[in-house]
Amino acid sequence: MKKISSHFLIELIMIAIGCAIYGLSIDMISIPNQLTDGGLSGITLLIYHWWKINPGLSTLILNIPLILIGFRYLGRRLMIETIWGTICLSFFLSFWRLIPIINQFSLEHDLLLSAILAGLLSGLGLGLVFRFNGTTGGSDIIARIGQQELGISSGRIFFALDFIVLTISLSYIDIRHMLYTLIACYILSIVMDKVQQGGTRAKSLFIISDKYEEIAKLIDINIDRGFTYINAEGGYNRSKKHILYCIASANEVPAIKRLVLNEDPQAFMQIYDVNEALGDGISFNRKKRNWLKSLR
Repeated sequence: MKKISSHFLIELIMIAIGCAIYGLSIDMISIPNQLTDGGLSGITLLIYHWWKINPGLSTLILNIPLILIGFRYLGRRLMIETIWGTICLSFFLSFWRLIPIINQFSLEHDLLLSAILAGLLSGLGLGLVFRFNGTTGGSDIIARIGQQELGISSGRIFFALDFIVLTISLSYIDIRHMLYTLIACYILSIVMDKVQQGGTRAKSLFIISDKYEEIAKLIDINIDRGFTYINAEGGYNRSKKHILYCIASANEVPAIKRLVLNEDPQAFMQIYDVNEALGDGISFNRKKRNWLKSLR
């Protein structure tokens, strides 16, 4: 129980940090440079430019009915973290506006730099929130409910909501600012995915060869990587085969390829990107080895 509570506390702290970064991006970059946003954040910016209502206050008010609806369809823990994320984002949207650096950091002369920086900061903040199982409310809740109840992918729901909000945003920004906003949104999506996925990137290798046992021994001795045998059947002659499967870091792949081709020039290999790899030898410490030996 103590371990679970400490892990939950870490999640809440990281969600708060992510909301702080995201709020800083909106207050310091998006609002001063008239860059809008999609989803609920875009709606709060619309309200700010129309009626000058603090985005922190409007974020909190608009999220209340969505949170009440979410309690009916989503899990208790997710909604607790959603409420926490909503409160944190509302707080920091109001807090940063009281800090002098917000008014001193002006990039109105360079919208491209503003869009890039807004995308980087927002992507970093939201990536941290989602990585630690949180949300900032708003369109996140709508997307999850739509996927669960209607079977519509969250990506399509996000796109539809963003399209509607961005179109309405043309009421107070010109097409030039809209295009720079699209640049910011594109960078945001890339950075958010990178931060959210995290972990250790690696390569997965599928090796088909009649000398699979010899190749496996070479990989074990020279590269110090584990492997798995997968039973398979040839598609033409229906012969029994073994597929050698292993996970390796990207800089180990050339050495493995040389070992395989030296042992069996007719071997068939498939190499895939692995977004995240966890476990012994990948995310845990490994014993030091002589790289020069593996290149011979």
